[in-house]
Amino acid sequence: MFLSGLDEMDQKILMLLIQNARLSYSDIGEKTGISRVAVRARIQALEEKGIIEEYTTVINPQKINGAVSCYFEIETEPETLQEVIDILNKNESVTQIYRVTGKSKLHVHAVTAGQDEMEALIRGEIDCLPGIRNISCDTILSRIKDIKGLRL
Repeated sequence: MFLSGLDEMDQKILMLLIQNARLSYSDIGEKTGISRVAVRARIQALEEKGIIEEYTTVINPQKINGAVSCYFEIETEPETLQEVIDILNKNESVTQIYRVTGKSKLHVHAVTAGQDEMEALIRGEIDCLPGIRNISCDTILSRIKDIKGLRL
């Protein structure tokens, strides 16, 4: 994949960090053939440019007993789209909100502690969103492939 502004070494560093963000500068240097100091400088430059946004721990909700994970497709009236985004953004169960193609459409991911909590989220919040044209919900049964971040 071609990304302007990223040379081959930056791409190698990013691939290593995607695989394991806990690698030390020394470990990355050994794998790329450059010094620890050079690795640090390149990573700092990538952070300053906003290419690397954060380092985080990813939790698999399917490994937590009872957790329920769902994707929602939500279509709203154009004039209520931002209000719906604001409401969903405040909900702690909502983990991702994407604006997708189509008129005023959102792709939303939510995780709850159990089925009762997911039903309460749907009935108490999702179903009550203003200006809703259409909602669909899919419960995630198993995670087959889940790539975090951009692949180079």
